[in-house]
Amino acid sequence: DVQLQASGGGLVQAGGSLRLSCAVSGSTFDDYTIGWFRQAPGKEREGISCFNPNEPDTHYADSVKGRFTVSIDNAKTTVYLQMRSLKPEDTAVYYCAADPSLITVVGGRSKYWGLGTQVTVSS
Repeated sequence: DVQLQASGGGLVQAGGSLRLSCAVSGSTFDDYTIGWFRQAPGKEREGISCFNPNEPDTHYADSVKGRFTVSIDNAKTTVYLQMRSLKPEDTAVYYCAADPSLITVVGGRSKYWGLGTQVTVSS
C-alpha cells in the first residue's frame, strides 16, 4: 500500500508563499495520480491539482491556476505544492491523495489519503 503524509503548512500573510510536501512511501508514484485537495471550515472539499508522471500536463483548479505549482523530487518520493500570492480564501486543511486512476483522483475518491496540513492566510 501507499502511504502519504502532507506537511509544510503554517500561518502566512496574504501575498506570501508556502511550499507543501507530500511524502509518498510504500511505492514511488510512477503508477499513481497524485492529487492535492483542500477543505475549508464549513465548505466542501475542493480538488486543486492533479498530477500524473506519465501525463504531460498538471491540472489545476481555476481558483489556484497561475499561483500554485506542482513539482516532484528526483527520487519520485515527494510531490510539492508551491503556493504563491496566497489569499485569505486559501485558508484550509490541505491533503494529498493517490490512486492508480486519474478519473478516481479527479472525482475525489482516491484510495489513499494522507493526513492534512493546515494553511492559514491572514489578511
